[in-house]
Amino acid sequence: MIVPSIDLQGGQAVQLIGGKKLAIEAGDPMPIAERFSRVGEIAVIDLDAAMGTGSNAHLVEALCQRFPCRVGGGIRDEATARRWLDAGARKIILGTAAKPELLSKLPKDRVQAALDAVDGEVVVEGWKTKTGARIEEKMAELLPYVGGFLITFVEREGRLGGTAIDRMAPLIAAAGKTRITFAGGFTTGEDIAEADRLGADAQVGMALYSGRLSLADGFSSPLRTDRADGLLATVVVDPNGQALGLCWSSQESLTAALEEGRGVYWSRSRNGLWRKGETSGAVQRLIRVDVDCDRDALRFVVDQSDPGFCHNDTWTCWGPAAGLSGLEQTLHARKKSAPEGSYSKRLFTDPTLLAAKLREEADELARAESTDEIAHEAADVIYFTMARMAAAGVSLEEVGRILDRRALKITRRPGDAKT
Repeated sequence: MIVPSIDLQGGQAVQLIGGKKLAIEAGDPMPIAERFSRVGEIAVIDLDAAMGTGSNAHLVEALCQRFPCRVGGGIRDEATARRWLDAGARKIILGTAAKPELLSKLPKDRVQAALDAVDGEVVVEGWKTKTGARIEEKMAELLPYVGGFLITFVEREGRLGGTAIDRMAPLIAAAGKTRITFAGGFTTGEDIAEADRLGADAQVGMALYSGRLSLADGFSSPLRTDRADGLLATVVVDPNGQALGLCWSSQESLTAALEEGRGVYWSRSRNGLWRKGETSGAVQRLIRVDVDCDRDALRFVVDQSDPGFCHNDTWTCWGPAAGLSGLEQTLHARKKSAPEGSYSKRLFTDPTLLAAKLREEADELARAESTDEIAHEAADVIYFTMARMAAAGVSLEEVGRILDRRALKITRRPGDAKT
């Protein structure tokens, strides 16, 4: 699949030709990352750190907090590697420093070794120094220590002249089960689809920024369907993973969804685009689109607005939301319309009462012993916790994002209770 790339220099998103000549200055990376992240992980490369001319660490950290990022550039020691892993980077990319001594200290599944090569020979130090080693030799040396490789065809990087498809199959075979991401020269969906068919990902920068390749074309190129109309089954879920309904996507609707950042589908009854909420007001903000393992079905993760997805004014096409999603909606509704004097109104308007209930229920949960007691007391704690969240306008999506980021940390605190 496609891995969009954001190269940072001087606080801006840029694209260089051959790693040297500035070709495009794209500006603030945040809106670019928001758009790119709709198709999955993005590669964030700090060029200033890589070249030893500065740092964009504050930007990298902000990007990791909001989006699924692979981080590279200037990672030369264990402390820096751990910093980005703890900051929430899904993976880190090590170049010259990718040596067994350092790699052995890091979690293998979250490390990519970057092998930059000119005509198959690995080059280092900003692509200036030849090593005399072939890509396959370096891969064999590093295979026990990394969960992936980023292989860049330097002579094609940023030049929009096409990539080296003919070189991929032998390298993929040499990597075994270790996934390779190729970079350098990708300009067409056909090349991305072929890389995916071979079992590799395509890291793309210049073609996206220059307009040579659209994000939708790059993302959709590996997709396939056996339907005569070319449509793809599309499961729509909220950020908590609850299924809202089943739709269909075409190339046209997928393009519109990714460009507009909203739920757009293909209506078979009207034989045209269906922008969810255009008439009902129940619009959707598109968070991302996921592809299943067979490349023949999609999952749209959306931020659904009230009253929900279904035309019957329910959250899902199977009825009202349940579990935490249902509780979240109930609390937000009560925050808006709870009558004066009701308990819900008191919780939202009396922070002292809500704080007292949180402490009370947490203490009861800590003292509960039987499984039944623990379940009931945990339900109370969750209820009042989510009431506190609703009062402050905090969503389950935000909390989930923080939990996911914390799960990526590799540096652990002792976890002792505060005195």
